[in-house]
Amino acid sequence: MTAVDIVTPLPTTASTGAFTVHIKDSEALITKDVEGYFVGPDAKVSRTTTVEWPAPPEDVAAVKPYIVSVLPAGTVPVVQSDTASTSTTSQSSVYPTSVIQVYSSLSLHAAQTLPFPFNSPSGSQTSITTPPANATLRLLTPTSSIKSPLFLISTPTDKTAATNEGSSVWQFTMKPWPEQLDELVLAGHYSDALSLLDTLDEASLPDKDQRRTRIRALNAVAQFRAGKFDEAIDTFIALDFNPAKVVALYPEAVSGRLAVPQERWIPLYGGPVPVEPSSGEDSQSVASHESGKQGSAEGGSSGATGDHPGSVPTGTSLRNRLQMKTTFGMLIPGGGGKDDDAVSVSSKRRVPIHETLVRFLTDRRPKLFKALEGVKITPENQTEQYPPLSKTSVDDLYTLPDAALSALTPEQLLRFAQIIDTALYKAYLIIRPTLLSSLCRVANWCEVSELEEDLRKRKKFSELKDLYHGKGMHAKALDLLREVAEDEDDLEDKLDPSIRYLQRLGPAHLAQIFESARWIFDTDKDMAFNIFLSEDVELPYRPVADYLEKIDPKLCIRYLEHIIFEKEDQSSEFHDRLVELYLSQTLAAKRRGDGDLEHHMYSKLLQFVDSNQFFTIDRLYGLLSPTDLYEARAILLGRLGRHDQALELYVYRLNDYLKAEEYCKRVYQSGTPTSGIFLTLLRIYLRPTSQSVDTSKLLQPALDLIRRHSPRLDSVETLQLLPPLVTAYDVKEFLIDALRVPVFDTRVITQISKARNDHLARKLVGLQTRRVKVTDTRICPQCHKRIGNSVIAVHSPHGEVTHYNCREPFARKLAETRR
Repeated sequence: MTAVDIVTPLPTTASTGAFTVHIKDSEALITKDVEGYFVGPDAKVSRTTTVEWPAPPEDVAAVKPYIVSVLPAGTVPVVQSDTASTSTTSQSSVYPTSVIQVYSSLSLHAAQTLPFPFNSPSGSQTSITTPPANATLRLLTPTSSIKSPLFLISTPTDKTAATNEGSSVWQFTMKPWPEQLDELVLAGHYSDALSLLDTLDEASLPDKDQRRTRIRALNAVAQFRAGKFDEAIDTFIALDFNPAKVVALYPEAVSGRLAVPQERWIPLYGGPVPVEPSSGEDSQSVASHESGKQGSAEGGSSGATGDHPGSVPTGTSLRNRLQMKTTFGMLIPGGGGKDDDAVSVSSKRRVPIHETLVRFLTDRRPKLFKALEGVKITPENQTEQYPPLSKTSVDDLYTLPDAALSALTPEQLLRFAQIIDTALYKAYLIIRPTLLSSLCRVANWCEVSELEEDLRKRKKFSELKDLYHGKGMHAKALDLLREVAEDEDDLEDKLDPSIRYLQRLGPAHLAQIFESARWIFDTDKDMAFNIFLSEDVELPYRPVADYLEKIDPKLCIRYLEHIIFEKEDQSSEFHDRLVELYLSQTLAAKRRGDGDLEHHMYSKLLQFVDSNQFFTIDRLYGLLSPTDLYEARAILLGRLGRHDQALELYVYRLNDYLKAEEYCKRVYQSGTPTSGIFLTLLRIYLRPTSQSVDTSKLLQPALDLIRRHSPRLDSVETLQLLPPLVTAYDVKEFLIDALRVPVFDTRVITQISKARNDHLARKLVGLQTRRVKVTDTRICPQCHKRIGNSVIAVHSPHGEVTHYNCREPFARKLAETRR
């Protein structure tokens, strides 16, 4: 500020009474006693709060965004230093001279106190024994423009001094807006800084938007520290803030390695460390000095200058300014205290804190998932492109940008998702344990390394297993299930969780399935076999069959039967493999003398080769040829069309004549090459090709065959095959049937032809005898007119005659009558 001697006489008395001051276009300040009321254009009070002075002001003026008032001497208390001082002034002393008090029109807090004289080295060190000369202070109304200078006239109250010295004009100027904002931020008064920002335009502050974002974040931190968690979280959401910094505000149980102590919160969010007010030093920040006095012989002039401190001042002057709130232009609350951000988070209830974190995380989570889908990053493939979150330093996470998701890189999106899901998991673990399993079952970005130890301590094995599964860490999940199974006594409880987990793994994890299933097969093969019967996931057949065959061929047989009979697979590969396993198991059981297993496997082999159409017959026959499994060989020979060799095996090797006949019944088809199959069997009986066969034992089966199947045997060839010693009596029935069949057929055909001819003759006679007689007097029963020579229609069954045109109406009439 500057002081200039005035040679023109000025009034030496202060104005009294109420004042009306223009604050802004829609608001004015009206003073009444010690209070100032804000009034709007409608003449109603516009604010619920008022400006309160310690005494009625002598003068009031407004300099946007401040209210400057002149208070009378002896009314403004001195804020005394708490440190040792030689001053004899008590803590309750007052300034003995007039005082200029500056209030913020935004927060209504006292921002600065300037006792007269302004050039005193310390306004708070005034001695009672030598009081300074007082003066009458008058404010000159400033212009309405923002940051306009303020002028003040001081006139000594002593008439002699007033005559000798005259009056002085003091000019008050404000510091630049950035410096004022920085001082507010440094003092921790973020809400006041935001209020000040709202009064400024882009021309006054080019970086207004950037400062607003930064100060809003700092204000949200202050709100969070004060327990206003919802308001803080709303700000973080609106600013698209880095979730690592938001999570860092929460207890270490949730934030983990991101946790930051409270004293580092503000620097973390880009603000300076707030300086604590020091009460040990003087606080006056406006220096003044006179450059001349009125009344000298030379005339001359006097002046004084005073500027505000720098944007981030340090040292003694800064502490003084913060203590006494004397920096003109700072919106610092009164009473020596800061915002209520000094309240410790630790004094608040834990559940509301975590609830607000859950709200923040659940708001960010779906948006991040959608953004990650757009860049083709999933929880399963994240490790293929980027290192895990645990490998990223905390500082790197803090430096992630505070920006909209559309402005982030894929890696930054991934880091945000990992931070959010990990923190959400920990929050659920504390306040909503029942939701852990649902979070783990869906795709998530939780960092396993930060959660697994805690889950193990809490014995949350099911949630840990789901977490492993969601991250594709199947080996760990299966090891955990095996570890938990060791404490189970019931076999089903021990194995079923691992079996169900393995059933959900797909072909991509085949090696892991084989590795983890081995201990289950060692424990119980039947239960373990269910791993490969899953309806949800289909594994490649060949590797599974190879794996099972190494463990136990009978398991491989069960698996091949499953894919052939239930899955209806028709590839010859698996049919050949199954029939070969039947064969190998049959021969192995026979060598071991295990009759039950041999019978079981051989029965399956016979049924399979007899009914299956997809295995390679030649291949199997080549394997069967050296063996004594004659029935199987006979079936295969029949499938190859070598029926005579098949029947020889039934007759000469197996001596099972009934099966030979059954074979002929299955093969026989009249009018085809197989129509002579019974004659082939008869020839095998009566003309054996092997010299070691006892022909006497085959005569009776041959005669039984002739007796039972004579219609299917050629009579002449049958008689030619019969040995000479066979009597006619032995084949009596065959001979009778052979002679009777042609005569019977001739008689039947003759009688049928005769009956048909007779039927046709009778029908012809009946048709020839049907006629009607039309005379000149015959009347049509429909129209009741003579028929004459008209075209007629005859109606059955009684032979009514009508005109041809009357046929349809008369037919309907007859139909109705018959009903």
